Amino acid sequence: MSTSKLKRTILKFFSLFSAVRGYNILVLIVAQYLAAIFIFSPARSLKEVLFDLHLLFLVLASVFVIAGGYIINNFYDSKIDKINRPVKAGLDNFVKQSTKLRLYFILNFIGFLFGVLISWRAALFFAVYIFAIWFYSHKLKMNPILGFVTATILTVLPFFAVFVYFDNFSPIIFVHASFLFLVVMVRELIKDLQNLKGAIVSNYNTFPVVYGERKTKITSIIILTLTILPVSILFSYPSLSYMRYYFYFALIIFFFVGFSLWKSQTRNHYRMLHNILKMLLLIGVLCLIFIDTSLLLDKVIDRLN
Repeated sequence: MSTSKLKRTILKFFSLFSAVRGYNILVLIVAQYLAAIFIFSPARSLKEVLFDLHLLFLVLASVFVIAGGYIINNFYDSKIDKINRPVKAGLDNFVKQSTKLRLYFILNFIGFLFGVLISWRAALFFAVYIFAIWFYSHKLKMNPILGFVTATILTVLPFFAVFVYFDNFSPIIFVHASFLFLVVMVRELIKDLQNLKGAIVSNYNTFPVVYGERKTKITSIIILTLTILPVSILFSYPSLSYMRYYFYFALIIFFFVGFSLWKSQTRNHYRMLHNILKMLLLIGVLCLIFIDTSLLLDKVIDRLN
């Protein structure tokens, strides 16, 4: 293979990796498995969870369907991305839109098949999820309120699929989910602020476009303040163990984000705050291992034996 062909192949690979948000997909896999091990199935051994074939199918179904969702979202946002993310848009252009559309259908079909391998309920869930992602990208995204609320629901929903699979409806899981929901909602609002210019040019009626930057900031700060409620509830659970320090850290970060958001004026400021919340969520995923450290020790010892 010539150097030019090799270079183009590498660029196409990174273009597809960018289109399917490969980083987010990797985080999703880690998050689903850590949640399965330490939250949804605490009574099961590490080996049982890791070698659970149906859980693997569930994770793979989520991965393929969400990757397809990123592609269709990228397809509809190609115009707005040229304004908001010119470097990313340039990289994405190394793969034709027709190729991305074919890949979108292939990924969704594979994801749906993995759902079928689990159960008809799982297949139905992923079929509805595929439609919901498309409908969000095609219509709901341009609605000022439904847009960011739907985006938040679609982000959190894969975790609900895992806890429904384990049939674990513990109250602490719902409190964790409400915390995650609120943080992701703020992240979506800040992302809309970051993409305000492109939304105006593309006639997207996002929350900041319709209600203005000031009201978007106030709404975000109110939602950040509401995170105190689930955090205070979580502190009452002894099994939270050392993960309570993550929530202390999160509250400090929320104060910083709220204060900085109110002062922010430029797209770079909004991007920084969006990335801070994104990193905070990643740290939260990794900190799941600190929920009930005795449980972690038991699982490790069981694995070694």
